[in-house]
Amino acid sequence: MPFRPEPAHRHGSVARTGVLLVNLGSPDAPTRAATRRYLAEFLADPRVVEIPRWVWMAVLHGIILNTRPAKSAAKYATIWMPEGSPLIVHTARVAAGLQQVLHERGAPVVVRHAMRYGNPSLGAALDELRAEGCARILVLPMYPQYAAATTGSVWDAVASWAAQARHVPEFRFVNRYGDDPGMVDALARSVRTHWERHGRARMLVMSFHGLPERSLLLGDPYHCECHKAARLLAQALGLEPGSWRVTFQSRFGKAQWLRPYTEPTLKELAATGTESVDVICPGFAVDCLETLEEIAQEAREAFLEAGGKEFRYIPCLNDDPLGVRALAGVALQHLQGWSLPPAGADSPVQRERALALGASQ
Repeated sequence: MPFRPEPAHRHGSVARTGVLLVNLGSPDAPTRAATRRYLAEFLADPRVVEIPRWVWMAVLHGIILNTRPAKSAAKYATIWMPEGSPLIVHTARVAAGLQQVLHERGAPVVVRHAMRYGNPSLGAALDELRAEGCARILVLPMYPQYAAATTGSVWDAVASWAAQARHVPEFRFVNRYGDDPGMVDALARSVRTHWERHGRARMLVMSFHGLPERSLLLGDPYHCECHKAARLLAQALGLEPGSWRVTFQSRFGKAQWLRPYTEPTLKELAATGTESVDVICPGFAVDCLETLEEIAQEAREAFLEAGGKEFRYIPCLNDDPLGVRALAGVALQHLQGWSLPPAGADSPVQRERALALGASQ
């Protein structure tokens, strides 16, 4: 395998540190063609679908990619923003805010964002960081809870890129951050703010993205980490037992997935007399198709049709300053020993290095 071209080396240049935020991805446009390209890449990842390759490829290309793209594109069209896909737009804003906060906190790093599937691609973002002189890169997947299908897949892509690099940067990798106290506090504050503005429902449903139940039996920690995150949020909000639920959404196919399922739970709550619910998705860093369409639209309709009276979706943190500052705290924990001190540091050597880095920016 040939190595990719390396950036031109500049003698005397100060090695920089980069932070790469990685999210799942999105089609480039809410069209059938764009959605088909995206799904073809996403669903071909063996981390995402763990069944024999030859069987799945036949199903994927023979059935799914001929039927699902048009339906998915129609759903994306209902949430599309003027600037583009909500997931990509919000992720880019988080990256910009994160760089600003880290600079303010004395960590003059270069922050970029990428998508595991689609654009901007992870490989292109790593090329850009290397071209900007980053010899150290912190990879921060925007998945609060670890799962092989998400966080593990990001590592696969980073390793694949590194396998084609002659000069491999020094990497650090954030596996999870859903139990970080700062992140829990930011989520709790967002819920309280929502309650202050819109009132509080009788039940808070915390909906996480689902995984096949088989993943839990094979040792994936995702299920346990979701329940831990929910428990920590409930404690931060001072919720009484019975006033909140954990559910799992986005089930695909006929296999058994992590339960209880979100939509059936909402229908059950409505049918048994719970007239109002608030729904939050703590496993999503930014709003996307699964939160804005599946929850805020489809789940809302299901709850109201089953007899519920009030359904309120609590948005993800997105680029809320509280969330960005909390994410900066996570990044700083993992940047220890890498981040150069800001100009004005006590050591003359440190001050010279910091000034040189600032000049290079």
